[in-house]
Amino acid sequence: MNVFHAAIAAVALLAPVPAAWAQAQTAELVQVEVLEGGMTARGTYLAALSFTLADGWKTYWRAPGDAGIPPEFTWRGSRNVAATNLTWPTPIVFDQGGLRSIGYKHSLVLPIEITPRDKGDKIRLKGEVELGVCSDICVPATLRFDRDLDTGAGHNPLIAAALAERPLSAKEAGLRSASCALRPGDGGLRLTVTFALPPTGGTELVVIEPGVPEVWASEAESHRQGDVLTASADLTSVDGSPIGLDRSAIRFTVLGTKHAVDIRGCTAS
Repeated sequence: MNVFHAAIAAVALLAPVPAAWAQAQTAELVQVEVLEGGMTARGTYLAALSFTLADGWKTYWRAPGDAGIPPEFTWRGSRNVAATNLTWPTPIVFDQGGLRSIGYKHSLVLPIEITPRDKGDKIRLKGEVELGVCSDICVPATLRFDRDLDTGAGHNPLIAAALAERPLSAKEAGLRSASCALRPGDGGLRLTVTFALPPTGGTELVVIEPGVPEVWASEAESHRQGDVLTASADLTSVDGSPIGLDRSAIRFTVLGTKHAVDIRGCTAS
């Protein structure tokens, strides 16, 4: 069972839904289309997946929290696509049955920068995304997309707006340092990270992505004193094996009421 289906199964225990009903209702709950943004100055192509959700329904960010369902993408069937890079707009935080989840409501425009194998050839963006959509119940959805992209397409304001909603980079946010300490914890490791970072507003949530698919990070406990923000979380191996981490691959997102910050890597402390 992959991470997506394991998460769906876990949420379904809280709010089960008949499979036949889910299949029949998916198209009414969420739809996807490909948006085009044309070529960039770097020779890459800008596109986006635009998701429209029914009123009262939400879907999830790449790190969806304890009560969320992580989306999974495949690009099978695409043509002249060497690499894809997704830019996630800043998500919002939900309370779901006493648990915290992170995602989007109403709609999501997810920009994709495509590196072509051959800059002179046509690009076809084809694939599917598995995601969860939730209201009082959660429903698994598999959405397929397929579009031949027009390299002459012009500026797309929806894509531009989504790119503008991304978290700030560490430099943009004024981060001076990020250091990590690791020690043995219950069934894994305890990670504590200290940021020299100006406040991002309100009660800040720190999301930790270990950078290793087999390692899960718990919801972080955080506190701030002046320009120093500290967060701690437990890291656990999915299969119980020893955990090996590359500090440079750990990704942190600080979600504040004024803005969010995307921080890549930390030094040893």
